[in-house]
Amino acid sequence: MRIGQLAARTGVSVRALRYYEEQGLLTSERSPSGQRHYAETAVERVLWIQCLYAAGLSSKTIREFLPCTSTGVATPADIARLAAERDRIDAQMANLATTRDRLDAVIAAAGGTVRGEVCRIPQSA
Repeated sequence: MRIGQLAARTGVSVRALRYYEEQGLLTSERSPSGQRHYAETAVERVLWIQCLYAAGLSSKTIREFLPCTSTGVATPADIARLAAERDRIDAQMANLATTRDRLDAVIAAAGGTVRGEVCRIPQSA
């Protein structure tokens, strides 16, 4: 598939796909006229790259992790680094949950709506 088709199927801009190639995260074949052509597997790879970026990984870290996440084969050093990254993401998720809960408390105290329910400040008796 061509770069525009990959962009449309993944929701990622053509510019971002070119950047992924520059960073060694994605590969393409070139036609005789120089157009990029991607394998069908590129769709899943781009979506996975997007997930890793969303989790806060850098392009360098993603490039290092892609081979073992694609093949399922990892050295003990890879496993340790993957586990450390997973632990960082777990901590980030816990911090986000704490922040969300504190915001919910402020919203509820102000008589606002939290997750679809109207929260009212209790009236003193």
